[in-house]
Amino acid sequence: MVTASNRASAGVYADRGGPLLAEGLEQLGFAVDGPRVVPDGDPVEQALREGVAAGYDVILTTGGTGISPTDRTPDATARVLDYEVPGIPQAIRAEGLVKVPTAALSRGLAGVAGRTLIVNLPGSTGGVRDGLAVLARILPHAVDQIRGGDHPRPAEPSGSAS
Repeated sequence: MVTASNRASAGVYADRGGPLLAEGLEQLGFAVDGPRVVPDGDPVEQALREGVAAGYDVILTTGGTGISPTDRTPDATARVLDYEVPGIPQAIRAEGLVKVPTAALSRGLAGVAGRTLIVNLPGSTGGVRDGLAVLARILPHAVDQIRGGDHPRPAEPSGSAS
């Protein structure tokens, strides 16, 4: 886990989203490393690359997904991803929009780098909770898929198709 926050990394205030995210992941049965608090931008990219090289199944980030000039987490993430999984951040934004219209301002990404799923969550505790609500429903299956697992396919209809 990576918390992207210029102020939290400088000790101006404590990281609240990272510990909340760690607790939520542990409740889902994941072993958690972090949160690692870094300034937004290039340090996020470095932390993501290190996590991918270490072979983590999932790396979640919190913070740096908005539209302020210092919010650079999605840009750093994009440089690491092999391909995007756009449905995940769409679902997270949809979850948040039910409660807060500003959830639409999140630029968070999700995708795969190597065999690691990376998902950006907002930095607010509400955004972390919304992200966890979505991830609780999909994360185990996503990890299984990245590891090469497969899920049962529906029965093929009889007859032929063209």
